[in-house]
Amino acid sequence: MKKFAIIVAGGSGSRMQSAVPKQFLLLSGKPVLYYTIKAFLEAYDDINIILVLPEDHVAAGQEIIDAFFDYSRIQIAIGGRTRFHSVQNGLRLVNEDSVVFVHDAVRCMLSKDLVTRCYEAVLEHGSAVPVIASKDSVRMITEEGNEALQRDMIRLVQTPQTFYSKILLPAFNIDYKDKFTDEASVVESFGLKVHLVEGEEDNFKITVPLDLELAEKLIQLRGNDAANA
Repeated sequence: MKKFAIIVAGGSGSRMQSAVPKQFLLLSGKPVLYYTIKAFLEAYDDINIILVLPEDHVAAGQEIIDAFFDYSRIQIAIGGRTRFHSVQNGLRLVNEDSVVFVHDAVRCMLSKDLVTRCYEAVLEHGSAVPVIASKDSVRMITEEGNEALQRDMIRLVQTPQTFYSKILLPAFNIDYKDKFTDEASVVESFGLKVHLVEGEEDNFKITVPLDLELAEKLIQLRGNDAANA
């Protein structure tokens, strides 16, 4: 089946204390975004990338595509006001029945295995949302103060959140709500349940400087070809 990966790259560098948006920061000499795109292209030879970028960073994204990838497999869409609107813009380029991955550009350490497991879960269940268990105790703020939650019942949500296009496209035609923090919440508001799959500890978002250092170490440990390019 046709495959599209919508990579949402709308982040800024504010928490990184950098004027450069996180997706363009360098890891072993290549931009964060390079590793994210590469993971999807290596997972499937027939996958197409839809890269969603802020309008003023399209040129920087195009430079990465031209330098490292086959441009025929990558399209660029312009980001919107929120993540919901950015994904909505990316979905406008999905023009046939397919499996659609939606992924955070700054989760650049995802493995090919996670991509393929999400795809296979969609074929069986219609959706795949990667999650990992919480290693910390969790508390919920309430009107009365706060209360402990049962940790073994909590899962932390990652991407790529993956769906049949026939599920995701109509779901994103509904009106935006503030509670739409990811694709799973949109699909659930559309009236459908989502299927969870096991995520990866290494599939973290690069948010603060320490995350960038950790990703650099992981690239070295994996023997990534970027370290020797």
